[in-house]
Amino acid sequence: MAGHFEPLPGGGAAVALDDVEISILRSLAVQLLELIGPGTEPVEGHDPLDAIFAEGPTKPPADPALARLFPDAYGGPGRKLGADEEVAAQAASAEFRRFTENDLRARKREDALAVVRGLDALAGAEAEGAEAGAGVLELSPEQSRQWLGALNDLRLAIGTRLEVTDEDDGGELLRLPDSDPRKPMVMAYFWLGGLQETLVETLMP
Repeated sequence: MAGHFEPLPGGGAAVALDDVEISILRSLAVQLLELIGPGTEPVEGHDPLDAIFAEGPTKPPADPALARLFPDAYGGPGRKLGADEEVAAQAASAEFRRFTENDLRARKREDALAVVRGLDALAGAEAEGAEAGAGVLELSPEQSRQWLGALNDLRLAIGTRLEVTDEDDGGELLRLPDSDPRKPMVMAYFWLGGLQETLVETLMP
């Protein structure tokens, strides 16, 4: 799948996607939404200000993929800290998480929803008479930023499942045989990387 984003005059980006690519992207975005969890939309009869002042969790998620999406703000793997520094870092991370994770989770959910909505609109346009099997998705600058956030989150989540580290770009995974059950996820990981890279280029001045 060699789709890539191109800049639009006046801002924004466009990408040509076929039916298979639309289906894969939508499925991945929906899985990301399920991983992130439900939103914090106000419940009928409840004061919407409650959501603003609601406190979030103080501990990182148990799921490694979620922990990668919502990492500790201070300390963490790879940082060499003394015992006292580690305790202080954990306390600061817990306090930071308590007041920021709900907002961050909501933003990530909106980014993923933007992907789903964009793909649904494109699929609907195709159904109404556009060329069968192909379509061009056009994004505004704000939508481009949302897509970029969602693509990054998808790659982080998939990379965690594939055990890709900061020191390893996952290149070894490309040599997996087609019979390996991880191969579809590997191909999706690198395809998303290509989309992400070209979308970043459209946002550069």
